[in-house]
Amino acid sequence: MYQQVRYYTFLKDVLMLSISTFGGPQAHIAHFLKVLVQKRKYLSEEDLIEINSLCQVLPGPTSTQTLTAIGYKIGGPNLAYLTLLIWILPAVSLMTLAALIIDLFQDRNQVLAFTRFVPAMAVGFVSYAAYTMSLKSVHTRTGIFLMVAAAVLSYFIRSPFFYPAALLMAGVVTAFKYKSQPKEEKIPIKIAWANFILWAGVLIGAAVLGSLTGNLLVRLFENFYRNGSLIFGGGQVLTPLLYTEFVELKDYLNSREFLSGYAIAQSIPGPVFSFSAFIGALSMRDAGLLGQVAGGFISAAGIFLPGTFLIFFVVRFWESLKKFRAVRASLEGIAAASAGLVAAAAVFLFQPLDNSFVTYSFTISTFALLTFTRIPSALIVAMGLVLGYFL
Repeated sequence: MYQQVRYYTFLKDVLMLSISTFGGPQAHIAHFLKVLVQKRKYLSEEDLIEINSLCQVLPGPTSTQTLTAIGYKIGGPNLAYLTLLIWILPAVSLMTLAALIIDLFQDRNQVLAFTRFVPAMAVGFVSYAAYTMSLKSVHTRTGIFLMVAAAVLSYFIRSPFFYPAALLMAGVVTAFKYKSQPKEEKIPIKIAWANFILWAGVLIGAAVLGSLTGNLLVRLFENFYRNGSLIFGGGQVLTPLLYTEFVELKDYLNSREFLSGYAIAQSIPGPVFSFSAFIGALSMRDAGLLGQVAGGFISAAGIFLPGTFLIFFVVRFWESLKKFRAVRASLEGIAAASAGLVAAAAVFLFQPLDNSFVTYSFTISTFALLTFTRIPSALIVAMGLVLGYFL
């Protein structure tokens, strides 16, 4: 009986976190520390830091993986899947609704004038993400080189496959610096392959099914599942990949829609990866209301599931894996390349916008407010919407 009450209390805490945590994965971890560690004592601070470090090694949404891994630690797979559902549902629902509203206005040939400044502000958000990531992650000459190289190459190579390749190569480069890491006594690695087989099976099965049927819903699930399987560094790094694939290559939505959705995703609580629901819903605009809702939730399932499968797979042998110095050393390169990819994203997300004083003003002002004040992201976006309405 005690365990059932504890699980219910934990899920209630997850729900409260899902509607109150703004600011991306770094801010999410601070909330997890306050609520799950200090208030409820579900786990120790050391356990939380270790789980979060593990999730940073894996592709997928870091804060989401951290929270589901905590659920797994407390109550196994069933509680973990419930944790995932409750954590992502509010944000996914809001982003799907945002896509429906934007599409409704456009279908009626009405101009969303009040969102006119939001795309420029979105670039400010991306620029701030690149700035903070570089400050926290790049401290060596190797890191600076990898950051600049990733930024320059990603600007010229507009392929969704470049991003995971760049992160992988950067990780390999710094893995050779393993001698700078302290030695630890190694533990024999025992691997249970079930969750890895599940992850790979869904990846291959969705690709085959999408190719055979050509069904857009299936292809959306496959596209987002692939992205969720290959991208490191959280929602900010995911942004340039999604822009390249869904705006430039597939033309499922235009640049203004994409940037408006990104800004909205920054202003709501919960995981930034919920942005996938916005893209999925707009990609299904020709399928009617039910089709758009299905597109939003199917895309969200695609982006969140692979990280969940992988964390369940790796958590079982993490104690052994983290003893290897090369694994710890590779994180330097992955983090540096991630910062470079986000910096490049800020540049090519800015290019489709009007080259005007107003555009520059809102981009720079958003960056400055994020950097030098404690104003919440939601309030900054709300200020932009109000100015767009009255001006």
